[in-house]
Formats: sequence, structure tokens, C-alpha cells
Amino acid sequence: MTKGEADLEYLVARLNGSGKKEMAELAKEADSVRKENVGEKIFFRGIIEFSNVCEKDCFYCGIRRSNKGVKRFTMGEREIKECARWAYDNHYGSIVLQSGERTDKAAVDFLVKLVRDIKKETARGSAKGLGVTLCVGELGRKDYEELFEAGAHRYLLRIETANPLLYAKIHPSNASFANRLRCLKDMKDIGYQVGTGAMIGLPGQTIEDIAKDILFYKEFGADMIGMGPYIVHKETPLAARQSLWHGKRGELFELALRVVALTRIMLKDVNIAATTAMQALHPRGRELAFQYGANIIMPIITPTVFRKDYFLYDGKPCIDENAAQCKACIAARIKSIGRQAGWGEYGDSPHYFKRQNGGNAHE
Repeated sequence: MTKGEADLEYLVARLNGSGKKEMAELAKEADSVRKENVGEKIFFRGIIEFSNVCEKDCFYCGIRRSNKGVKRFTMGEREIKECARWAYDNHYGSIVLQSGERTDKAAVDFLVKLVRDIKKETARGSAKGLGVTLCVGELGRKDYEELFEAGAHRYLLRIETANPLLYAKIHPSNASFANRLRCLKDMKDIGYQVGTGAMIGLPGQTIEDIAKDILFYKEFGADMIGMGPYIVHKETPLAARQSLWHGKRGELFELALRVVALTRIMLKDVNIAATTAMQALHPRGRELAFQYGANIIMPIITPTVFRKDYFLYDGKPCIDENAAQCKACIAARIKSIGRQAGWGEYGDSPHYFKRQNGGNAHE
């Protein structure tokens, strides 16, 4: 049996596990790996969802191009910068600029200027300014280079599923799995800290598919992982299809915790986000994700007036709160589990630096 086959067998067995004792053992193991490799701190990435305009038509997404029920918006430059300044003043080390996908030159040029200005305006005696993560989809290599030169140093582009056949079933025919991989490879070559991830519990997905997603993160050499349970948006084509976990929210949530834990165990020193979707399934979803190996939190700092229109899935939490309320809530959640908040720090991925220095940190 090859190492890859052994890893797959191990992951499938643990993803299929059951019982409170087994879950507790998994949490303990993942938490130990997390402590040893990324420490006690939980780092903040304030998400600014600055536009829900999207040229893509992914079958699972609430802001897909064909969803006529969406009230489209794009925040202005001044509004976005105000959010960034709030993040800086409130000791968030980093922000995430997130939007629907646009590949036109005007959109890319707007983003390049925005990143450059945010970095400059938040330096204030520091050589770095706010850390900037981008989550704006598939672009050309030249676009990624310009954004990197402007000051963005992390990019999150989820693979959604590492199974090309399943990928084709959840995207329209003009969406290319090969192009998604090309984007991830371009980012890595350019020098970004590269984030990816998958949805857990998709229609047509198997436990083996989920295990292979984790192996994909490892083999690709991802620096950060943002993943969470698939939650239906009723006004999407995928809503008509049922998964193995349809109507089993508790089982899906437990599976998502297993995936977080096993990703930590297998990848060791990457950053792993406790995603908002975890909280959508369980009121303490993010706290539990931290106890199963996560070390990143991405609170929404989008102005309240826009939040309800950036509606990716049904039941998305925190759409009625403002940034200050979110900060207080999350700080209390972190304190409740005895962890430290990494205020004012980038919290970069240790794996990235090992990778840059030629090490294979996943071994």
C-alpha cells in the first residue's frame, strides 16, 4: 500500500467514526497538533463584502448571476476604506476584501488602487499596514501579479471539491476545473499565501470525496484552509438536489468538525478558519471549530445596510449586527474557550514561511 492509499484509508475510517468518546479523542489530538504548530492565538480577518455583482453562475451560490431576486450593490471606495480604517482602529491585524467575481479591467483596476491605498493609509508608523487577503475569484495571472504588487499578500480561492466530475455537476458548463487549478498555481508561483477549501456535504459527494479534498490541500501545499458545511440557498439549482446529509443538520455539523480536525492533523501548520457556516448549523459552531483545530476567525465588518444582500446561503448568521457588535460577540466567544485573541497581528501561516524556505512542512 502506498502512503497516499494509506492516508486515504485513514481519513475515510476517521470520517466514518461515531460516538462521543471517539469525537473527544479526535478533538484532543487535533488540539494538540494545533498547539504545537500554530500556538494559542486566534487571529482576526475582518471581512468586507464589498460587492455582490457576479459574472459567474455557480449552481450553489445565492449571488449567482442568474438569481434575479438579488438586489445588487457595489460599495464605493470611501465606504470600503472606512471599513478598513475601522478594522485598523479596532486592532484587527488583517482584512478580507470579498466580492462576487468580475474579470473586467475596470473592476481589477479599482481593486488594485483600493489595496494600494488601504496599505498606505493604515501604515501609520508601521511598515506593513493592515494585512490584506483577497477573495474575488478567478482572474488572469497578470491581474494576480498587479494585486500582489499593490500589497495583497493572501488569496483565498476555494476549490469547492477536488473531484473534477463533482465540480462539473455543481457549476455551469463554462466553468473549468482546470482553470481553477491554474489560478491556484499562479498565486503560489507569484508568492501569495494561498488559501483554498471545499464545501462539506454537497449533493453527490461521498466520504471518500471529502477525504480526497483533505489530501488535495496537502498535496497542493495550501497555506490556509477556509471550508465549511454546504448549506442550501433555496433560489439556486442545487437546492433541488439532495445530499447524503439532507435534513441531518446535526450529522453534517459533526462531519464538518471531523474535517476541521483531520485537516489540522494532516496539514499541521496551516491556518484554518472557523467559518460562519459552522455557526449557521450550531449556535456555538465557531467555538467548537476552534476546539477541533481552527485558529482563524473572519468576522463580518460589512456595513449592516449591505449585509442582507450578500446572502450566499439560507440562514446566514450575523446579518443584522454591526461591526462593533460582531467584535464584542467574537471576543466573548474566544474568551469563553480560554484562547487568546491575536489583536493587531497578521497571524500569517507558518506553513507559508517553511514553504518559502524550501521546507515541506506537511511531512
